[in-house]
Amino acid sequence: MRLTARGSYAVRALVDLACQGGSRPISLREIAARGNISVSYLEQLFLKLRRNKLVRSVRGPGGGYLLARNAGEISVADIIEAVEEKIEPIYCVDPTAGRKCSRTHCCAAHLIWKDLAVRIREFLEAVKLDELVRMTQGLATSSPGVAGEGLVSGDALAAAVADRPTGCKP
Repeated sequence: MRLTARGSYAVRALVDLACQGGSRPISLREIAARGNISVSYLEQLFLKLRRNKLVRSVRGPGGGYLLARNAGEISVADIIEAVEEKIEPIYCVDPTAGRKCSRTHCCAAHLIWKDLAVRIREFLEAVKLDELVRMTQGLATSSPGVAGEGLVSGDALAAAVADRPTGCKP
């Protein structure tokens, strides 16, 4: 699975939104500034996130976006799928893929890819937005290169959050 900018930016934007505490609507301009993401790109993403009931919009002066559900109920898989990213590592295990593989019945590699797809989905469904907020807040207060506790550690954690949004308060 190779996550594109669309999925990565959607996760970053919702982590940023969740970090703001939900006490007031947050404008896309604020999220864009903290995350170094184009406002027009965020508009496209938030349209999909709203359609999938992950965020809700508030119109008018002081308007913006709020999470539509508790951060502990929103998984990374929910976010990625809302912006139409593929979680499956290869087309032959993707039920929505346009092309079909004629070798799935006799291909040993297909079994590996199918198992990998299940494990990726389970992992991304298990990672909730509130956990990412806690990880981000912990990273904001820890020294560089020191792995905190969480879903991954060491270099993997550093790589996973290298482009995390700023603005979370510890």
